[in-house]
Amino acid sequence: MPRVPRLPLPYAAAVRCSRLLLSPWARFALLVVLLAGAAGVVLAWQPQHWLIHGLPRTSGTTAVVLFALAYGLCTVAFVPRPLLNAAAGALYGIHAGLPAAIAGTVLGAGLAFLLGRLLGRDALRPFLRGRIVLSLDRQLSRHGFRSTLALRLFPGVPFAAANYAAAISRIRLLPFLTATAAGSAANTAAYVVAGSRAASPTSPVFLGALGFLGVTGVAAAMVARRTRTARAADASSEVTSPDRRATPPAESA
Repeated sequence: MPRVPRLPLPYAAAVRCSRLLLSPWARFALLVVLLAGAAGVVLAWQPQHWLIHGLPRTSGTTAVVLFALAYGLCTVAFVPRPLLNAAAGALYGIHAGLPAAIAGTVLGAGLAFLLGRLLGRDALRPFLRGRIVLSLDRQLSRHGFRSTLALRLFPGVPFAAANYAAAISRIRLLPFLTATAAGSAANTAAYVVAGSRAASPTSPVFLGALGFLGVTGVAAAMVARRTRTARAADASSEVTSPDRRATPPAESA
């Protein structure tokens, strides 16, 4: 058999390095470094302050667009969305603040989804374990739009956690983004309305927005408590219930 020519040593080393850098765990390490760096920048620089006080030297449509872009980047760096939503309402009112907040929400969700899909999915999918985790993965993979819509409508689910859970699943990007926009609209609007009327906390509009947020928060807590109770009951019944499988009849002598 003819001998396969060996690559020169520098080329072989370059091939090995490229394979190592493109491996799933190397990409996941890059994702961790990027997210940690973004969170560190937010803690040190605190860009939410200048978002709340307005973007410098800009006004009108340009300021709203820049706010939406900065909103999306800040959500990737784990800045709380309620703070950004209230800032959108306080700075630009309801008519301009609500579209800016929803656009920033979709942008932030899309960026986190792409980062998780490209850098973390291949490394983390083999480690999906547990009935709850696997059930969530199946729901997101098979019913992407409906499952994402439910996650966005439920106010107790962290925004970043839903983004990266979807990225690890097999859901496509477009259903994920459209469900994010539809499911986040009501809760985002409530915060934007509250921010736009923060100067008059006794106004009916402000009180109505706070009431909506309170009702959704209580409903989320009740649903979460009922879910935990049902899971605990299922687990205890599985442990204490006897084996009800039919035993085969004894053979006759």
